[in-house]
Amino acid sequence: MPRMLDVSDEVRAEIGDEEADRLLAGDNAPGSYDCTSCRTQGDSEQERTSTVLFIGDETAVLAFAHATCLPSQVVQVTEEQLQGAVRSITGDSAPAEPDRAAPEQAVLGVTSGLILIAGELHPALVVEPTGPIVRPGSTDIGDDFLPLLIEQGFMPVTQIESVPPVLHGWSVLLAMGQLHAVLQPGAGGGQPVAWWQAHQPLQVTEGWRAAANKHQQVLLFAAPVGSIGRQPREDLLRDALDKAAANGKLVASALPLAGT
Repeated sequence: MPRMLDVSDEVRAEIGDEEADRLLAGDNAPGSYDCTSCRTQGDSEQERTSTVLFIGDETAVLAFAHATCLPSQVVQVTEEQLQGAVRSITGDSAPAEPDRAAPEQAVLGVTSGLILIAGELHPALVVEPTGPIVRPGSTDIGDDFLPLLIEQGFMPVTQIESVPPVLHGWSVLLAMGQLHAVLQPGAGGGQPVAWWQAHQPLQVTEGWRAAANKHQQVLLFAAPVGSIGRQPREDLLRDALDKAAANGKLVASALPLAGT
């Protein structure tokens, strides 16, 4: 059955006309899917759906999103992030081609909010993948998201009582008042690369932006899939963070602010 899919020209150019036509005809497209942006379920038979192609250095993964959340587009991500997501879904260490990629891929979901610590509001980003993340090159079935971050310098958090230490080399890119990316050190001390990059620049509240400019840093909290969820209010987000910390499923660092 034909799907209500949007396939942008840039996505079509990457996957080819034949694959794009198969998707539009419903041959390779899912009916229901988890939106790669808001992580709630969508139905390409009932609502307009965007095709989103994530591209690393060697791997490409096709995902789907509500058209109201994201336009159809090509998104450049780090190869390590993309390879980990592919392996966590397929259990295979081989790169996935666009026309064989699973429709539901583990990507990093990011929520912004203000966190009260010692009587002061701090700008925070909460990162939770949409699925398990395994160590690059590993064939184990599990979730190495937190161990991988701890190896990068993030600190385990059991209680949110104080500001976590600064993780030098990492930064949060804010430009024109919008959130663009979380940057990590490049290989061999090279230029920083995007660890997470917004599909399109994310709006943040004036209060969040003011707090970021005041502190010149952003607190990044990360938890494995299923630990936080999409919380509609900051008080609920804080409750979810506290529970994840108490359960030993939270790491954090303060990242310097890049941009304004």
